[in-house]
Amino acid sequence: MKTSKAGIDLIKHFEGVRLKPYKCPALLWTIGVGHVLYPDQHYLSMDGRRNFPLKPEHKRSFTETEVNELLRNDLYRFESGVARLCGASLPQHQFDALVSFAFNLGIGTLQRSTLKMKLTRGDIQGAADQFLRFSMAGGKILPGLQRRRVAERSLFLGLQVNAKKDY
Repeated sequence: MKTSKAGIDLIKHFEGVRLKPYKCPALLWTIGVGHVLYPDQHYLSMDGRRNFPLKPEHKRSFTETEVNELLRNDLYRFESGVARLCGASLPQHQFDALVSFAFNLGIGTLQRSTLKMKLTRGDIQGAADQFLRFSMAGGKILPGLQRRRVAERSLFLGLQVNAKKDY
């Protein structure tokens, strides 16, 4: 199963799309829709990340086509994980919402979540309500995360979501 345009639009809206390399808050060189250019940077100390140079071939603007291809490749891992953990026969809207959730928080978070447990037990409403529990960072509710979780919950329930307009 593949993420639909609605799911991709939601992810792009909340993650943002950048055509020039930048350092994310974790000091990793990033491009496009949260694509880490050098995965080995994860193993470096923060000082190592801070001093890690951008390779000459990446000192440029990327095209939208390149960014979309990177996103499509990155999504494959999350699509596979959602299908494996939650079943391959999910309705498209639920699949899209879960891929967005996993893209933001990781497959491991989805795997360990009460959201997944409720979904696999058939409690769709209970699973939908679990999205809202993941709106905090550093012990505080972050408005951007809260808007994202509301949008993901709405999409999961099959409600019409226009991330650019509604959130």
